[in-house]
Amino acid sequence: MRAVVQRVARAEVRVGVETVGAIGKGLLVLLAVARDDTDADADYLAEKIAGLRIFEDADGKMNLAAADCGGAVLTVSQFTLYGDVRRGKRPSFDAAARPEHAVVLHERFIDRICAAGLACQTGRFQTMMQVDLVNDGPVTILLDSKKLF
Repeated sequence: MRAVVQRVARAEVRVGVETVGAIGKGLLVLLAVARDDTDADADYLAEKIAGLRIFEDADGKMNLAAADCGGAVLTVSQFTLYGDVRRGKRPSFDAAARPEHAVVLHERFIDRICAAGLACQTGRFQTMMQVDLVNDGPVTILLDSKKLF
């Protein structure tokens, strides 16, 4: 699984004119599932993201996790994180999971985020969405469950 994690002052995801998820301070997580991902990948990323210390403490150091400062998580499925453009100009998405596999692991990820005590909003799986955000910092972290070392 791959994730782009952005520390945000606020974020919102819409489908057409309907807001389907919105948070104030917290983390926007763009999440992609690979064909060979398992429950362990979802668990690893959820644990890592829930504990990610990228919020400033009283001394101005990035030392707090989202839960420590009342933050929430907005998770948006984004298979395009597995776009491969090494050949040509049109991305190949062969490494991305089929929707029926991806939705199961995406839901598991969300369940694990909630189990960690974080409020979690989501986009709508397999739907065209518009995402608005105010990146705070900016702080953006890339995570990949296959790159553990």
